Amino acid sequence: MSTNIKRLVEIMALLRDPDKGCPWDVEQTFATIAPHTIEEAYEVADAIERDDMAGLVDELGDLLLQVVFHARMADEAGHFDFDDVAGAICDKLVRRHPHVFGDAKVDGAADQTRAWEEHKANERRNKAGSQGGAGGSVLDGVALALPALTRALKLQRRAARVGFDWDDPAQVIEKFHEEIGEIEREMAAGAAADRLEDEIGDLLFNCANLARKFDVDPEKALRRGNAKFGRRFRRVEALLAADGKRPEDATLAEMEVLWCRAKQEE
Repeated sequence: MSTNIKRLVEIMALLRDPDKGCPWDVEQTFATIAPHTIEEAYEVADAIERDDMAGLVDELGDLLLQVVFHARMADEAGHFDFDDVAGAICDKLVRRHPHVFGDAKVDGAADQTRAWEEHKANERRNKAGSQGGAGGSVLDGVALALPALTRALKLQRRAARVGFDWDDPAQVIEKFHEEIGEIEREMAAGAAADRLEDEIGDLLFNCANLARKFDVDPEKALRRGNAKFGRRFRRVEALLAADGKRPEDATLAEMEVLWCRAKQEE
């Protein structure tokens, strides 16, 4: 174990010490720390998106702390420790790269991706069998806690690998229009909020499927859309401010004109 990793593990152990540690750290559980783990992963992604290498060092450290924190709590409960975590991922990497650590051959990155997914599928089947199951579902292991668009993408990829997929993106577009029509019919019928939620969910799922067909990450695409909206709306606010106005003082028509101007300026 490297000096700094060893030091980090020791610091975490002290923070969790019931007598000498930090009261906040001591009272945490897997459940209370999990949201922080998710947040730190997003902050890593944000630093990468902004090409902020100095920030990335800091954010990766925060994410590593989450791993050490969970491992420490597991160690205290007698489940596993940080070394077990590191050992497990080492074993997994060797097992899933037989073309590097064995005699298997792969023809490029795409072939390796297919082989990787097949290794994962075999592991899921073996795990289900060891637990008394009948081999499990191809959808097993897609975490419920994933962001919804990311989970939709993963579910669709899993189904596509066993042939449950359209060949032509145009068919996804047709489904898109079908889902829009269903929303319009529900609206016309005065449907309850849960019915509209259901139909809008189908539409969003289909949007993720369309993104997949063009090898677009729907989460990244939506982040770009969010950033674009924020950038243009701030420009609208700035243009209004130059006239001594705030958005709440302007009409929708005025803001639409400024919105179009902000788009043209880009």
